[in-house]
Amino acid sequence: MLKVGVLGAGHLGKIHLKLLNQSGKFELVGFFDANEENASKIEEEFGYKKFSSLDNLIAKVEVVDVVTPTLSHFEVAKKVISAGKHLFIEKPITNTFEEAQELIALAEKHKVKGQVGHVERFNPAFQAVVSRIENPMFIEAHRLAEFNPRGTDVPVVLDLMIHDIDAILSVVKSEVKSINASGVSVISETPDIANARIEFENGCVANLTASRISLKNMRKSRFFQRDAYISVDFLEKKCEVVKMKDVPENPDDYAMILQNAEGVKKQIYFDNPSVAPNNAILQELETFADAIENNTEPIVTLEQGARALKVANQVIASF
Repeated sequence: MLKVGVLGAGHLGKIHLKLLNQSGKFELVGFFDANEENASKIEEEFGYKKFSSLDNLIAKVEVVDVVTPTLSHFEVAKKVISAGKHLFIEKPITNTFEEAQELIALAEKHKVKGQVGHVERFNPAFQAVVSRIENPMFIEAHRLAEFNPRGTDVPVVLDLMIHDIDAILSVVKSEVKSINASGVSVISETPDIANARIEFENGCVANLTASRISLKNMRKSRFFQRDAYISVDFLEKKCEVVKMKDVPENPDDYAMILQNAEGVKKQIYFDNPSVAPNNAILQELETFADAIENNTEPIVTLEQGARALKVANQVIASF
């Protein structure tokens, strides 16, 4: 079991602490939180060992799980990597792309592994269909959330939209060609609702909408490709695959058949895979343990986290 320590014991940090404590792949050594009052309360309530400083925690572990506000990511991650410890870091990887590049170079130098917490990659609905998403040419994503003051210190693009940016970049095998976006600040100092149109070199277009001032929650993405339509509901953990094939010589009476203007007929059928329930946060942490133990590439590398951040910042810059 890998000795792990958690940096940051806020809302998400507490979830990470609980899951790492339950995991069969990690030994939770303890945590450090800069808020002494909060740290003492958590130690008292849950029994996790609190450390008096980040340096003390780093010295006792092999892996550090960073769950602090984004602005602190770069400095603490530098410390962790420079000490030769493996790094799991919540999204977005850092505040700027330049900082992310520096971390990547540092991780290479110290021969440590890093993974970024883009948890939607581990969503069971996405996992069920990701192998069927082949060369999508149009993608539509809606990520709408009810207002929550937590997280409003960053634009909605870095708070919410970056999840969809990362998922899309993982399935579109092409470079970004252009980005057009608009964002509106309604309650916060930074945009609360944003829309982005991302065009790729291969002609694929992704239209993304993110809002944190909606009346209901929604996290849906739709992928359109030749002869198939794939829908993923990240919130309900459901997916749908609608495919088209050439009409057989003797279709049955209930077959759904479309005919285009040229007279070509296609049969529509549903090919919905089963969704295996999981705990996405636990799975992302445990696959990182596997990558360390087996010396393989983590599922969401620091490079991928940096690319998602770069695109997110390009979206913000085009407002």
